[in-house]
Parts: sequence; structure tokens; C-alpha cells
Amino acid sequence: MKRYEVIVIVKSDLAEDDITAIIERSQTIINDRKGVIAKLDKWGKRRLAYEINKQKDGFYFLIDFAGDGPIVAEIERNFKIDDRILKFMTVKKEGAVTREGMDQEVAVSEVKRTQIRIESDPNAATAAPEEKPAHQEDTPAGEVKTSKPAVRKIRNKEEQTTKGE
Repeated sequence: MKRYEVIVIVKSDLAEDDITAIIERSQTIINDRKGVIAKLDKWGKRRLAYEINKQKDGFYFLIDFAGDGPIVAEIERNFKIDDRILKFMTVKKEGAVTREGMDQEVAVSEVKRTQIRIESDPNAATAAPEEKPAHQEDTPAGEVKTSKPAVRKIRNKEEQTTKGE
């Protein structure tokens, strides 16, 4: 089994039921052919970089799965037939292709997502000074935090030659 990622753009004016039907059909194709779905993300409605079939917006979704070549061929065949789908792209990925390995990757990504949500929580900014979030640490005076990159001044040739004299 190999790892694949499919990104699909469907027409933005479709009903939620139609989008769900397209996603469910893709899932059944993968599951019926002994594939394993690692992740399914609905990215939502976004502006297209250029018009496709007179459409300026599209609804994006992503399916990350492991399977064989015939699964990819069947999914792409179904996408080509369906007029509601504007574009799709299948990419072969590197990564774990066992169910356990994929489950571990999904768990790690969920933990990262949860941490990002906690850090970006507006309530954390209004907390009292003694109640700092876990990601903020006190640094002793004189030490530089390593979380932000240091800004270096780029010197031109004139400054370099005058400094050496």
C-alpha cells in the first residue's frame, strides 16, 4: 500500500448534502477496495486563483489515505465523470502505510491542532499575570528568548571595509 492525498474543488453553490454525498462516495470507494483513510478535512469555501468553468469560488476538501493504484484510478475516474467537481489533484506522499502508523500520525496532528487552539484562545490573553499559559516561560534577565528569531543587520561593502580599518 502507498500513501496518497487528494485535494478536490467542487462548485461553491452546491448544497451541503451534495458535498457530503461526493465525500461519502469517495470514502466508500476507498473502503470497498481495502484502503485506509487517515484524514478527511473540509477546508470550506475559498476564492479560486483563476476562473474555472465560470466559477470564481470553490469548496475545497482533502482526503489523506493509503491504498493501491486501482483505488486512485477509480477515484479519479469518478471525479472526471462528475460535473460538480471543478478540479482535483492526487499526490503520492511518503509516510506510514499501516493502520497503526496512520493512527499515530492522526493523533499527533490532533494534539498539535489542540495546542494551537489553546495558544490562540483570546481568554488566555486576559489571564492574570500569575496565571501564564504553559507555553510562556519566565526567562532570567539578560537571556534572550529563542522563540523569536534575532534580527541581524546586513552590512554593505563600505561598512565592512571601514570597520576593519
